[in-house]
Amino acid sequence: MSAILSAEHVTRRFSPRITLGDRIAAALGAKVDRRPVQAVTDVSLEVRQGETLGLVGESGCGKSTLGRMLAGILAPSEGEVLLSGTAPMRGKHKTTTRIQTVFQDPFASLNPRMRIGETIAEGPITHGLVTRARAPEMVAEWLRRVGLDPAFATRFPHQFSGGQRQRVAIARALAMQPEVLVCDEPVASLDVSIQAQILNLFLELRQDLGLTCLFISHDLSVVRHVSDRVAVMYLGRIVEMGEAARVYAAPRHPYTQGLLHSVPKLVLDSNAALEFRPITGELPSPLSPPPGCAFHPRCPKATELCRGERPPLSPREDGTLVACHHA
Repeated sequence: MSAILSAEHVTRRFSPRITLGDRIAAALGAKVDRRPVQAVTDVSLEVRQGETLGLVGESGCGKSTLGRMLAGILAPSEGEVLLSGTAPMRGKHKTTTRIQTVFQDPFASLNPRMRIGETIAEGPITHGLVTRARAPEMVAEWLRRVGLDPAFATRFPHQFSGGQRQRVAIARALAMQPEVLVCDEPVASLDVSIQAQILNLFLELRQDLGLTCLFISHDLSVVRHVSDRVAVMYLGRIVEMGEAARVYAAPRHPYTQGLLHSVPKLVLDSNAALEFRPITGELPSPLSPPPGCAFHPRCPKATELCRGERPPLSPREDGTLVACHHA
């Protein structure tokens, strides 16, 4: 399959805002750290036509920042994001109709003063995808597609449950007829039973519409359920990437292995021990990442080579890409 969306050596830095507290502290002689935070460092990946690429990692690893760069919401500090082989335009000409995003908090992403029918129709009308005369029909169709009553078009967001609001957010994104859908933790704020409903809806829509999707989550079981391929991110870099079934069955990078061992497993034999070995240590600060392999302070396999030399993301014989000296 050809790549429809790709990142080429993208890096994103955030310069800290100088607050009133910083100014007061500096005036009193305190040292204020104003170093930029490097959230994503030299990442290259591609999302292929018709597939779902899962992006997984701990909170603070940079996966949402990477997703927003791929969606065109953030511009890379370095590198390029390519859509169908060409760099997406930014500013007034940003390709908003070609890439759409479903965010984690559906209540925050919906305008509380707009009825959901208006919310779904606003983008397609603005971009000439539908006329105002046909907008009600289009809204009703998308509400049906996501499992909601078309009569709900006159309601406001506060009149819906969290799961229903996320269905509205999905309808709004798909009404723009995007080539790529970026889902940033779309079920993280929902109850487990509602998560299952939204994931099943996503799988149905993907099959019906042939969606191409980047699915971002910290939940390994969710990513495994929906993804064709998976990319594992740690402290701003991709450390392992490959076919989802292969990565989950035989993870190569110690961080991927640690993530999978950190998920409690139900054992029916009461005499058997649960295989639960969480990753020890804290995620290092992106302000001062460790030298060499960034995972080495928490890695049980770390050697002097790991402490002094950063391993490149390189292919293995089974087709996976791994950034580890010992994998």
